[in-house]
Parts: sequence; structure tokens; C-alpha cells
Amino acid sequence: MTQGPRYHVKPRRRREGITDYRKRLRLLRSGKVRLVIRKSIKNTQVQLIKYKQEGDNVLASANSNELKNKYNWNFSTATTPAAYLTGFLAGTRAKNKGIKECVLDTGRHPPVTGSKIFASVKGLVDAGVECIHSEEKVPAEDRIMGKHMEKDMTPAINELKNKISGGK
Repeated sequence: MTQGPRYHVKPRRRREGITDYRKRLRLLRSGKVRLVIRKSIKNTQVQLIKYKQEGDNVLASANSNELKNKYNWNFSTATTPAAYLTGFLAGTRAKNKGIKECVLDTGRHPPVTGSKIFASVKGLVDAGVECIHSEEKVPAEDRIMGKHMEKDMTPAINELKNKISGGK
């Protein structure tokens, strides 16, 4: 191992490639609530987080597993429509808690046009929370409504949006 006064060990999360501290600092300086979207192979997690010195505070959260468990979603949670509905669910919860605007934090995920991350942002914006993003990055309406799938999901998506927003 390298030794001496000129050698500096980087923080663990930076060494492992988990956290980009420069990007995090720029987001925190804005003073706004961060919209943190993390995706895995099967799920999407959307959180609205406020920075506090003693530790970040999660104000509202939604996971795509909730669509199956609480709202009887019969389709895969790994799809673009599921990511959109997860964002819509988180946006509804955030709006109920009085959150009006946020800034997108994609973490180490690159901002790919038409990705599930931007489908979640579209869901959050449709729920009534402002988030600065480029409309060019959002997936096409056909993909969000699941028209590219074998079975058209539009009726199921509209029904679930009504359940989430409180209507029947």
C-alpha cells in the first residue's frame, strides 16, 4: 500500500463508485428537495429527500412493488408504465405533504433519453409536483401507456391512476 504524507485515501463511497460527491454538493446547494430515483432490474424506487446535517430526511417514497401489493397491479414492475405509476404515486404522496418542487438526482445513472428514470419524472410531474427536466428526455406517450406491450395497458394504467389520486 502507498504510504507517505502525499497519499490521501478517498472516501469509501467514492472508491466504490457509489457516490459522486461533486454532483451531490451541487444538488444540495440548490436548497431544494431532491427527487432520487433508483432503478434495479425488476423495480423502481422514487424518493423525495431533504438534506439535514445530521442525515438526509425522506419526505415521501414509493416503490414499484407497492403497485402489486397495495393496488393489485397485474403486470411486471420492471416496465416503463410501472416506473411512470411509481413516480405518480410518489408525486401524490409528496403533494399531500405540501412539496411543490424538487430537483432530479439520478445518482450514478446516466440520463438516457426515454429511460424509466424519466418516465418516473413524468409521473411525478403529472401528479402535480414541479421538477426541472427536459421534455425531450421523457419517453413517448405510447411507451408510458404501455401500447408497445403485447397487451394494451392503457385502461389498467388509467384505473390505477384514479385509485392512487383518490377517485374511483
